[in-house]
Amino acid sequence: MDIQAVLNVLRTLQNHICAALEAEEENGAVFLGEHWQSRLGTGESRVLKQGAVFEQAGVNFSHVKGGVMPASATAGRPELAGAAFEAAGVSLVIHPRNPYVPTSHANVRFFCARPQGEEPVWWFGGGFDLTPFYPFDEDILHWHQTAKKLCDRFSDGLYAEYKKWCDEYFYLPHRGETRGVGGLFFDDLNRWDFATCLDFIRQTGEAYTAAYRPIVARRKHTPHGERERQFQLYRRGRYVEFNLVFDRGTHFGLQSGGRTESILMSLPPLVRFEYGYAPEAGSAEARLQDYLKPRDWLAKLG
Repeated sequence: MDIQAVLNVLRTLQNHICAALEAEEENGAVFLGEHWQSRLGTGESRVLKQGAVFEQAGVNFSHVKGGVMPASATAGRPELAGAAFEAAGVSLVIHPRNPYVPTSHANVRFFCARPQGEEPVWWFGGGFDLTPFYPFDEDILHWHQTAKKLCDRFSDGLYAEYKKWCDEYFYLPHRGETRGVGGLFFDDLNRWDFATCLDFIRQTGEAYTAAYRPIVARRKHTPHGERERQFQLYRRGRYVEFNLVFDRGTHFGLQSGGRTESILMSLPPLVRFEYGYAPEAGSAEARLQDYLKPRDWLAKLG
């Protein structure tokens, strides 16, 4: 187990992702970094605000240690309750300005639990998912093809396993819908040796930009008006609901006493809620609902 190697990979990914997203901007907007230190550790939050393409984008790196694992990290591992821990990761959420460009999310992370008197227990997690407001089949197909290409380099059947996990995790049970059209989600990754697991994390971060940038480039100049903007703001509310109510990363950060501003940078800069809203039947807005359910996108669209 080489924690310094993990930190090097994560820092490199943060640089790579920020550079890739800046390359899609058109008004000179760049990520501004803020180094921070808390009682648990250190990190750097990079935020791009008021770009021509991205209304707000945040790419956060953190490296923290604590004396007791938070409940959100031991829900599936009760034997680690009370153990000291060390965690590091890169997490990002991108909120585009144009309603035809999907919101996207990705993260890669490393955990190490240190039960008293026992050997350390380590694992990785992460993934990426796509949340369109006005979905395009070719975008969704490209997104999932890129995810499968990544997984196939490591193991047959891995894409199907991690896609299913993503569909189940990014789900709003009170709404009866998925957060978007899915992607990959994985946790407790230690099925290979440490170096291979770390390489999978690295390639996950690189696959995210390979999956997302072509979609941004295709859609960022799509004409739109106030109707589309208001629907985008309304659907962003679903993102807020998931991140605050269900997301384990948000819960871990808040429960462990992390830096609140960095934890909540995933929230959109503008959002609206409307009681009893229902899109007009047959409209482009109503069409979205057909996409918010698990399905085999590669079979359907390929």
